[in-house]
Parts: sequence; structure tokens; C-alpha cells
Amino acid sequence: MPDSEFPATPPRILEGAHGRPVPGRTEMVIMVAALMALNALAIDIMLPALGEIAESIGLTGASPEDSNRQQMIVFAYVLGFGAPQLVWGPISDRFGRRTPLFVGLIGYSLTALLCIAMKDFHALLAARFLQGVFASGARLVAVSVVRDLYAGRRMAGFMSLVMTIFMVVPMIAPAMGQMILFVAPWEWIFGVLALFGTALLAWTWLRLPETLPEEARNPLNISSAASSYLAVARSRITFGYMCASGVIFGALFSFIGSSEQVFRDVFKQEETFAFWFAGVAGALACANFFNSRMVEKIGMRRISHAAMIFFILMSSALALVTYYFGESLLWFFPMFALTFACFGLMGANFSALAMEPLGKIAGTASAAYGFATTTVSSLLGILIGSYYNGTTLPLIIGFACLGVGALMIVLITEKGKLFSSR
Repeated sequence: MPDSEFPATPPRILEGAHGRPVPGRTEMVIMVAALMALNALAIDIMLPALGEIAESIGLTGASPEDSNRQQMIVFAYVLGFGAPQLVWGPISDRFGRRTPLFVGLIGYSLTALLCIAMKDFHALLAARFLQGVFASGARLVAVSVVRDLYAGRRMAGFMSLVMTIFMVVPMIAPAMGQMILFVAPWEWIFGVLALFGTALLAWTWLRLPETLPEEARNPLNISSAASSYLAVARSRITFGYMCASGVIFGALFSFIGSSEQVFRDVFKQEETFAFWFAGVAGALACANFFNSRMVEKIGMRRISHAAMIFFILMSSALALVTYYFGESLLWFFPMFALTFACFGLMGANFSALAMEPLGKIAGTASAAYGFATTTVSSLLGILIGSYYNGTTLPLIIGFACLGVGALMIVLITEKGKLFSSR
């Protein structure tokens, strides 16, 4: 598809971009995917190392409850990633997209190096929290740039392509982490994160122009920010899908946080953990690619609503099979992969639906959406992860319950009508 078929506005020379036009669709997709991958890489690359990190800082105990504390190395980052977006949003709407992006990337790389020096559990959590704070700026700018250039189904299609490429990272990141552990201590993983952040800083500095013109910027003050967030809350569609995303993605974070434990303790697949995790992530990538090809034909609501119902049915079926027949990769992996794939049919569509009514305050809207899908999701993920007891049942039942919760929110948002062609 040529570039001209996709953007809501034609590529143009933008102020503050050193005379460079908006890159073509292919480069933009890869660039946005890489920016969003900062977050996934910071989480997934260290999943194989969680046990080693826990042991090195004295966390490993005999009970699942003691072992569950290692999940906080993941969730500290996610918590730092969530709430600061509420600040980054108004900042990006006032000063444009480039400056917040560069601050975020520099901070991300520096805090990655800081994590290397942290040998105490709580100090490491603090450094991870700060890394999440800076990563949230980069993520927010990435989504805001997309909303500056695209709208509606085209935005959903663009984001699905982004997510298809982005999902390569969760597929390979655990393997990367495992390879690093074969030749070096876990601290080197943070060195890789610092290098990745620095490389993205150079790329975006040279190639990404400013996408928010001066005349479209909002003043930075408390009343303006409050007014913008009030507009988000007043939009039934934006607020509804923001809340639904926050609930449903709690399931995703619960799996990410406990995945290493599940495959190590339940299925005795510690050495092949990266392979199984890649398989689950691959199912999600395939779903994102399908959505990118079909969303403009079928519609965001039809695809995401059908995926949500399938998510509930499949996770419920897996819970019943596991309860009556016990734990086995023979049925857990294919059924869980199909369940997990539903995130690829909900994520980009929920995001586009939430952002569409608020194009004039895309930064603020993206901030509110990011807050819901990270802070709320991570808290729900922590809650479900804390119930890990050496079996997969708490995880799977958590999936089903959050799916039902998200469906209820969507039903209220859509006034009881699903599968609209809008």
C-alpha cells in the first residue's frame, strides 16, 4: 500500500524538523514499533533472569509466596510506566513531540545503567520504577505521533502493523536474555537496554520531525490539563474503552509477571522457557497482523467485541479442562496461545476507538489511555500474580474474570449494543 493511502494528512515539512518531511509509512511503522518495544524489551528480556536476580539479592524462598516477590522486579517498572503519562501528556501537547521523546529516551538509557549498580532489592525496584517513568514518555509520544497523522480505521490499521512488528520483541526478548545469561551475569541485560535506548535516540533525532504544529499546541497549566482530562472523562467512548483496556490488559500483565514461574515450576520447562514464551507471543503477533489486514473491511468494534467474547469462552474452557484433567502442556499451550492471541484483536482497536473522539488533545488522551492500560492493569496483574500457588488455575481464572469485567464495561459504553459497524 503506498504511503498516500494511509495518512490522514499528507506528508509535509514540519516546523522544528530540520526541513525533513514525515518519513514514509514503512519507516514510521518500524520507528513507532521500536519506540513501543522499549517497554516490552525492558520487561521481557529479563524474564529468564528473574530467578537469578532473586537469588543474587536474597529473595528466593521455599514457598511460592516467597518466590512471588520476584514479580515486583517487573511490576515496579510497570507501575513507574503508568501514572507519569498523565504528566507527559500535557507536556507533549504544549511543547510538541520531539522534546519529551528525547528526555524519555535519555532517562531510559541512564536508569538502565543505574540498575546495574543496584544490589539491594528495594534500590533495584526504585531504579526500575524510574526507568518506567522515562519509558512512559517515549511510549506516549509514539502513540501521540500516530494520532497526529492518522485517524479512525486507518489508525487502527497502522497500529496493528506496528503491533505486528512490535510483537517480534516479546518473541525474541526472552531468548536474548537467556543468551546473555549464558555468557555474562544478569547485569549485562541492563547494558543491552541502555544501548537500545541510545540507538533509538539517534534514529529519532535524525529522522522524526515534529508532528504537532505550533498552532495546535495547548497551554501548559493546571486548568488546561484539568480541562483536557475532564474532556477525556466526559467522552463516553474514550472513557469506556480506556477502562475496558485497563481491565483486560491486567490479564496480560499477570501472565508476564508469573510466566517464568509457570513454565519453571508447573511444567518443568526452565531451559526451554524462551521457546514457549515465544510461541505465545507469536500467536499474539499473528492476531495483530490479521487485524491490520482486516480491520478496515470488518470494523474495529466487530473484531474487538468478537475477540473479547472468545477470550472469555476460551479461558473458561481452559480453566475447566485444567481443573478436571490436571496440568499438561498438551492442552495448556494451544488453548492459552489462542486465548492470548485475542489481545492482538482487542489492543489496537480499543486504543483507536478511545483516541478517535479526541484528536485535538491526542497527547492528553494518550496519557489517560496509557495510565489506564498500565497502572490499572499492573495492579490487577499484581493481584492475580499474588495468588500463584504452583498451578495455572489462579492465572486462568483471573483471565476469565477480567474478560467478563471488560465485557460489562464495553456493554455499558456501547449502551448494550455490540458488533456495530461503526
